[in-house]
Amino acid sequence: MIDTLVLSGKEVSASVYDSLDQKIKKLRDHSITPGLAVVLVGDNPASQVYVRSKTKTFNKLGLYTKTYRLPSDSLQKELLKLIDDLNQNNLFHGILVQLPLPKHIDSDKVINRILPSKDVDGFHPENAGLLSIGKPRFIPCTPKGIMEILKHYKIKLSGKHVVVVGRSNIVGRPISILTSLKGENSNGTTTLCHSGTKEIENHTKTADVVIVALGVPGFLKGNMIKEGAVVVDVGINRIDDSSEKGYKLVGDVAWEETYKKASAITPVPGGVGPMTIAMLVQNTVEAAVLQEK
Repeated sequence: MIDTLVLSGKEVSASVYDSLDQKIKKLRDHSITPGLAVVLVGDNPASQVYVRSKTKTFNKLGLYTKTYRLPSDSLQKELLKLIDDLNQNNLFHGILVQLPLPKHIDSDKVINRILPSKDVDGFHPENAGLLSIGKPRFIPCTPKGIMEILKHYKIKLSGKHVVVVGRSNIVGRPISILTSLKGENSNGTTTLCHSGTKEIENHTKTADVVIVALGVPGFLKGNMIKEGAVVVDVGINRIDDSSEKGYKLVGDVAWEETYKKASAITPVPGGVGPMTIAMLVQNTVEAAVLQEK
């Protein structure tokens, strides 16, 4: 029986915060406090929880953050005007617009309006382009967090077959680039699967590392991976149950059956989630360093 390693994002994020401590102190010595502006449009419950977690972490580290809340029926031009103001505000080194936005607002126009030098989410086309040629400025937080987990646990990708399931611009596409870039902690041979891929299990069964980012509870079953594969579960889904909260959080991976076959696996919660916030902090600190040079 395999002794499966649980890849703890909580453990890795604590290590990241420790490593940032000196950078933050050095900036403070020059009267600079890294600042993040968060824009939240509407009252999406998951977004509100996420924003509260970000705020709590920034406050704990002594960083500056402010959340701008707009009603769900706000006009697009009002949101763009707010971004223009934040672009010019020197208190903020990073700007994050919480996604998803209401349907009447064009997310691409909003992301494109953020200054690339303040785009700590790494979604602006300029930053996406820099990543694609292997010269990233800001790497999207979740993919960056996944790479940090693999690095922390000394899971090498060079010469390995990596299968990514999901092609979103937030996770799937950037992690497929990161895993295949030439470098000490990457250099994998990456296959990107998506809704147009026939018989996905034929790909996942040959993978040394499987990264699932679909938003479909329990999608990856135990019979879809080979013995000893590394499994990274990016999904975080609310499932109704009879508990006091009325729901539980589950990933895109069927935990019980996959855990038995995997050599290493990220849990949900406590895996990739904490790393997303840690990488947002890291990107904001890096933005402050770049802007104050």
